[in-house]
Amino acid sequence: MLKAHLDVVEKSLIATGEIATAAGHPLHIGIPREAFIRDFLTLHLAENVGIGTGEIIDSSSKPTEPRNQVDIVLYRKKFPKLSFGGGVSAFLAESVFATIEIKSTLDKEQLRRAIKAARSVKQLTRHLHSTPGVWSYEPPAIVTYVVAYYGPARMDTVHKWISEIHDEEKITAESMPADVGQRYGIPSPSIDSVVVLGTGFLYFDNSPLGVLPKDKRESDPQLKWVWVNAPDGNLLFLFLHLTQTTSNSSTLDMEMLPYLKGHVLRNIGAGR
Repeated sequence: MLKAHLDVVEKSLIATGEIATAAGHPLHIGIPREAFIRDFLTLHLAENVGIGTGEIIDSSSKPTEPRNQVDIVLYRKKFPKLSFGGGVSAFLAESVFATIEIKSTLDKEQLRRAIKAARSVKQLTRHLHSTPGVWSYEPPAIVTYVVAYYGPARMDTVHKWISEIHDEEKITAESMPADVGQRYGIPSPSIDSVVVLGTGFLYFDNSPLGVLPKDKRESDPQLKWVWVNAPDGNLLFLFLHLTQTTSNSSTLDMEMLPYLKGHVLRNIGAGR
């Protein structure tokens, strides 16, 4: 039932994405397609997940310094955000589950931009205290997705691009153990997953949601990326991965004190 439903939605997203192709400006193509993905997320993700757009800050962020504008930010609604007006916000890194970059057509240079943006997000510091539930998977960093309407015909091309871009940008990943459970605490060095609608998906192999056979990973523990070429099931994978990312049973609390760092407090009194 779930796959059948999401396969229909995937085809619908591709079809509705065609509406924008008659536009004469790239923004007039990209913005409607971003809105279609946003509508899908609003209708399908849990109520505790906020959906916004803007930039992400941590306790070391400074006013006016360059920061990436993120197409879609998925955040914990119980945490605060800063409104800049016009629907654009700044989100505390502690509040962010994931980011999603929407691409009309994914090519190597578009992927390079997404990788650099993901890299900067991964380098933000989060001050969180976790009280685990009965079972809880907590991603080791903010999870970064790329969703494209069009792209190369095969996802192994995307993997080739990732490898080349990582080499060119001097981005390295940690060594990976054979046991998938031991991988849960190792973050991707940049993006976590790429989904090209109607074509396939790719992901960094560090979470419980994996399709790689155990014996294949054990025979080559340094396998880090897994991809699937398929005309359908791609939105299903994205939905399940997003659900895994946003529905852990931990109780997370934010440490506030780091945000006072650098603020000089004068005339402090104390008593007993």
